[in-house]
Amino acid sequence: MNSITVPFEISDPINAKILAVSEDKIQGFQRDPFAEIAHQSGVELPLVIERIRAMLEGGTIRRVRQTLLATNLAQGALVAWQVPQDKLDSGFDYLFQQDPFSGHVVTRSTDTATTGSNYKLWTTLKVPQGFSMQRHCEFLATKIGADHFRIMPAKRLFALGVGHMRRRGMEPGAKADVPAEVTEVAIAELNELEWRILVALKRELEPHEIIQDLWRARAAEAKVPLETFCEIAEDLNRRKIIGRFSTFLEHVKPLKDGDRVTRFNALFHWAVPPGREIEAGREVGRHYIMTHAYWREGGPEFHNVNVMGVAHGTEKPTVLAHKAAIDEHLKTIGIPVSYTNVFWGGRSEIKPSEIAPSAYLEWCEKVGLK
Repeated sequence: MNSITVPFEISDPINAKILAVSEDKIQGFQRDPFAEIAHQSGVELPLVIERIRAMLEGGTIRRVRQTLLATNLAQGALVAWQVPQDKLDSGFDYLFQQDPFSGHVVTRSTDTATTGSNYKLWTTLKVPQGFSMQRHCEFLATKIGADHFRIMPAKRLFALGVGHMRRRGMEPGAKADVPAEVTEVAIAELNELEWRILVALKRELEPHEIIQDLWRARAAEAKVPLETFCEIAEDLNRRKIIGRFSTFLEHVKPLKDGDRVTRFNALFHWAVPPGREIEAGREVGRHYIMTHAYWREGGPEFHNVNVMGVAHGTEKPTVLAHKAAIDEHLKTIGIPVSYTNVFWGGRSEIKPSEIAPSAYLEWCEKVGLK
């Protein structure tokens, strides 16, 4: 069957079953990830492959790739940029188009004005090992005309998984029976062979690569036998360097059929007493609505917030209801919050951050950064 005639909409029930698994349920490195999606979704493997390829070609899925736990491979941070209003769009374009190390690029606003409201441009940033994040940001600031920036590395992770389809219709306050696990942030060192395999492993798949035996061509690209490729990938997985195999939806922009996966992207901020960041983060992270939750230090620019998280939804009141449920939960269990806020996402573009040291050296030479 020609893939053009295959349903690619998220409203299709078979596609919805596949996406409920393929967004964030395939953890770690899998030798046959599409077979695992078939197993967990109950959809036959040939149909899984056909539908994922059609959704990728149709623009419902924006990329399919093996993700990495990049915080364990490169210095990572959330960066808030204070940029004059007349330079906001050009700054956004530069970070998205010209900086391979900036991943998510989002404009954000608040419903009520605060000191942090002046920071309207937000990015995630990864700088490979051996290079300076501060210097990288200083260089970018000159390019985009930023007046100030705040670098906020993650000290701990409590939630990291997208699953927008699973979260549709979720009730505010829905949470796990136990607090979220804590993920430490520790940089791992890789040798040349491991980097070569990792670079081949992480690149997003083209539609013609959506096949069952997908790693064979990547092993050839890395110039190693398939078994060696898989064994090293599995070792990297044990070392907590591999993330999940994932289909990423175009969740902000309208799809070709006019539908949207989500409409509202909210960054929640909480300031809890110093020393209780991990406790509070685990309680925030246990709420199923949270796609991300982490301990980051916002500093005085953001009223010393130290727990942050991201949630998405199709209706703003529903997103706020989820936030209110989390606030009430923190209050009920005796974790005081001295300040909280919501930074709403506006314009948004997402790409994988480059993390290879060799790519950083090439970029530095290209832009003249020494």
